Amino acid sequence: MEDMKSREQLANIARDYYLSKLTISQISKKYDLSRYLITKALDDAMSTGLVKISINAPIDRNMEMEARFKKQFNLQNAFIVKDADTTNEDYENIVAFAAEQIQAVLHRSSVIGIGWGGTVANVINHFQTEILDDLVFTQYMGDNLKYNSTLGATPLVQKAAAKFGASFRTIPAPLYIINDATRSALQQEPALIPAFTTMAKMDLLFAGIGTLASVDSIPLWRNHRHDILGDIEPDDVAGMLYGRPYDINGNILNADHDKLFGSSLDAILTVPHRMAVVKSKFKGRALLGALRGGLITDFVTNESVANRVLLEMS
Repeated sequence: MEDMKSREQLANIARDYYLSKLTISQISKKYDLSRYLITKALDDAMSTGLVKISINAPIDRNMEMEARFKKQFNLQNAFIVKDADTTNEDYENIVAFAAEQIQAVLHRSSVIGIGWGGTVANVINHFQTEILDDLVFTQYMGDNLKYNSTLGATPLVQKAAAKFGASFRTIPAPLYIINDATRSALQQEPALIPAFTTMAKMDLLFAGIGTLASVDSIPLWRNHRHDILGDIEPDDVAGMLYGRPYDINGNILNADHDKLFGSSLDAILTVPHRMAVVKSKFKGRALLGALRGGLITDFVTNESVANRVLLEMS
């Protein structure tokens, strides 16, 4: 117990010094400890791994390729980082750069929409902690029902808000609701009205681009795929975005059979900044469809994925 209290104080001292930017003199007065003990505590926090400092060197980008994509697809931004030596380094560079770009836009935003998935979780983990307590993070679609996973929508929107001391809105309902009357009625429930009111004001959202496999990875959705997505041919699905399937030209394949519980696609497409983060070179076709359909306004990826897109176009 004593050791736990000691580590807690160590963490508080490190937080005050590195995040709150208090001087050693100020921290010394706050904890009624000598300057020597405060300095020693900071050294201990570093040596024990409680504090880790990393220096992020600038990530090189392919500006020529970015300009080509911006012009071709009429984008606000196309961020294409240069390929690294390893796949892991590629992934890290894409996510780190995406987090940096999204966090910059946060300063000009009010309501931020968050979906779910590993890419979104990684971006949130890379955000730098700061106080932006006037922000609101919101789900814009229901939960994927991965309640035992940190990749579910509710844990992610809470986690993002915690990074900035911000507030958040959740949608305690499934991602897909097959019964039309139930889906419509739920939107009018008092407990859900705040979330739907907030998501209508989104000025930024960010998401990973998925494939049909992202639906099939959840047994409930896989077992009811036809009920959810309707009469679509799996081979026609280039990607999944905002919970909806689309083809290589960006056409939504189940527009007349939309069972998603959350923001309408029309409302989503009015959001000024819609940032997609794409790590896998196997999602070149999915990214191309999203670009052709105008489903996104900005994206972050690397040269390998961008070249896959160009190959799909040829």
